[in-house]
Amino acid sequence: MASFDAFMKRTVSYHMLVVIPLLAVIASCAKVSSPAGGPKDTDPPVVLKSEPASGTTNFNGNRLSITFDEFVTLDKVNEKLMVSPPLEKRPVVTLKGKSVVVEFNEKLRDSTTYTFYFQDAIRDLNEGNPIDNFQFVFSTGDALDSLSVTGNVLSSFSLDPPENTLVLLYRDHSDSAFMKKLPDYITRVSATGYFRIDNIREGVYRLFALKDADNSKNFNVPDEEIAFSDSLVSVSAERNYIPLPEADTSDTKPAVRGLADTTVISGEHKLFLFKPLKKTRYLTSSSRVMKYKLVFTLSVPPDSLGFDFSIPGADTGTWFMEKSRKGDTLTVWITDSTVYSGSQLSVLAAYPFTDTLGNTVRKQDTVLLRYLEPRTPRGRPGRVSLKVTSSLSTGSLRPSQNIFFDAETPFRQPDTSRIGLFEVRGEDKIKVPFTIEKDPGNACRLRLITDLQQSKKYLFIADSAAFGNIYGEVSDSTGSGFTVRNDDTFGRLIVNINNFEGKRIVHLLSNQDKVLREIRMENDGEVEIMYIDKGTYRLRVIYDLNGDGEWTTGDFQSRLQPEPVSFYPREIPVGENHWVNQDWDIGTRNVKKLKSVTGTKTGR
Repeated sequence: MASFDAFMKRTVSYHMLVVIPLLAVIASCAKVSSPAGGPKDTDPPVVLKSEPASGTTNFNGNRLSITFDEFVTLDKVNEKLMVSPPLEKRPVVTLKGKSVVVEFNEKLRDSTTYTFYFQDAIRDLNEGNPIDNFQFVFSTGDALDSLSVTGNVLSSFSLDPPENTLVLLYRDHSDSAFMKKLPDYITRVSATGYFRIDNIREGVYRLFALKDADNSKNFNVPDEEIAFSDSLVSVSAERNYIPLPEADTSDTKPAVRGLADTTVISGEHKLFLFKPLKKTRYLTSSSRVMKYKLVFTLSVPPDSLGFDFSIPGADTGTWFMEKSRKGDTLTVWITDSTVYSGSQLSVLAAYPFTDTLGNTVRKQDTVLLRYLEPRTPRGRPGRVSLKVTSSLSTGSLRPSQNIFFDAETPFRQPDTSRIGLFEVRGEDKIKVPFTIEKDPGNACRLRLITDLQQSKKYLFIADSAAFGNIYGEVSDSTGSGFTVRNDDTFGRLIVNINNFEGKRIVHLLSNQDKVLREIRMENDGEVEIMYIDKGTYRLRVIYDLNGDGEWTTGDFQSRLQPEPVSFYPREIPVGENHWVNQDWDIGTRNVKKLKSVTGTKTGR
């Protein structure tokens, strides 16, 4: 018996030694995993079949099914899928196995070619490789329309490609079609501003671009940015941009897949996106940001129609009002504590208002404004100091640079007996005469007027309570040492601007397009920009066609395009103690192109 037990144990051990490795091999074969090493999969999914086939004619169904060679996923398909012509209702897109299924329940137009633009919404499941600019086309008629329209959309002021912008084609040439009807063809602008609408029927169309705020696919919100072509677009076989299968595929023709094949494509039609000026007049907001500060904003500056303000029961001498530069923001400062001490304040505001018939009338509102005092921390409340900022805090000034002091509330007249300005010579301090004046357009700003010399060191000292506001708050003591930089620490830019008749505005821009200087010119000639810090800059010109001294946006109703702009075609490096001379031909409008800097002429 003992020998039999020993035999069984040896037999079981033998089988375990054989079976366990075998199971491990089977398990490793069944496990789904990426192979170790080797190149990463970068290939997009491939269409194996579709029902119906893309390019089908006489289609009368309500469902598409597209099957790929691998499992796929959908990336923001509800945002990216565009149907041209648009459907009344958004189609439902789902995944079934390796298939993308599109279902729509509405009657399609007769004898119409429909294009479903998926953009890059369809991607492989494992690596996320997209099918760029994937399209599916069918026709409800006997033939597919095969014409196309190409172009570029740019933001009118920056000339940069806009985001989330649609391009629309209308057979109906009336202005109301853009505002009330679905377009006949639609597409989305690419990341570089290029657009291409394929499978268009021959005809004459109006062309628009739209930043669609409410997903209506028409211009019905006043704040929506739009663009429109000045002329009608004729679509014919002579202007067809879809190459035939055996057509020449040289670089002289636009690529079929568009942006996937090239970084910049120039289309036939140029559109410049703008936000129209508001014409409807109304009070956009009213607020009490401080207990004694009221702010009113208007949709349109009141101009000669005016803005009237009053506080029932309070004398007009208990407050004063300031206007913004454009006049559309009105700030009221209340000076009497008996008026502003309450948590609620009822005021009267009269302003221009556009009624339901489109007429401008005077409207008067009673506005109730509330202000809740911030909770005071536990313990004894400390003294509230007036915070004053100054351009002296940088430690250095440009020659002739203005010295300003700013606060959040209106200044009272400063106590100059508590203020000193000194030239520092070693251990000696020599008094420098100065005066301080209030800014006539801004009660919260003071200007220091004095005569400062380059390369000298200065010290500004203000004792406590030197500055104060009209509400009794005073400043803490402060001191700032500073110098006035010498001419040779700056660069100078001289630009000869020519080939345009009329007024223009020139902007010196940082490399982030921040406006650093503005120069207005009446006609062609030379402009000199002095005291430029070492760095790289850009130039923009505004073609001031209406001569009002600022850039003017467009207007759809009057068919007015926004004023054109152009950028100097290169970045401009400026060094210390160097003059940079440039010629700039601005004969071509709405140009923006960056290249490596070549051919810069420098002096000294």
